[in-house]
Amino acid sequence: MPIADFRLIAALAASVALSACATTSSPPSVLGSNDAAATPIGGPQRELTSDEKKVIVGAVAPSLRNAGAAKYKWAKFPAVVTEDSVNYCATVDAQSPFPAYNGHQAYIIEAKVVGGRVSSAVMGLIAGGKDFAIVTKMCAKYGLDPKNAT
Repeated sequence: MPIADFRLIAALAASVALSACATTSSPPSVLGSNDAAATPIGGPQRELTSDEKKVIVGAVAPSLRNAGAAKYKWAKFPAVVTEDSVNYCATVDAQSPFPAYNGHQAYIIEAKVVGGRVSSAVMGLIAGGKDFAIVTKMCAKYGLDPKNAT
């Protein structure tokens, strides 16, 4: 499947996920199901380890053009995770395949957690430009704020 078709499908899936947020009584996970990732983050938070950052970069990088030049800003991660996955939001300064999104972009991923550490991640949504607010609103439903990334 050509990359352009994949990105169109991803954008449509994100739209469906966002519309579901408005019609469900509990927020769905980034991937659209009502699983553990939908649980809002609260309580103490910690810095991500360098290995955890690599896992997240691996999930975000395919959505970027020239991923090697991307500059990530990292938000805190929950210090205690009781589910096997959680949503995580932060930002990246990078080129997007879509010129209007170049620069500062917010993203949300679903992170699989094993032994209290991020072991894998799946991209949920990334957007910059005027659509930065869409990701920020989605993150807020989980008690997250990508603007807190440093």
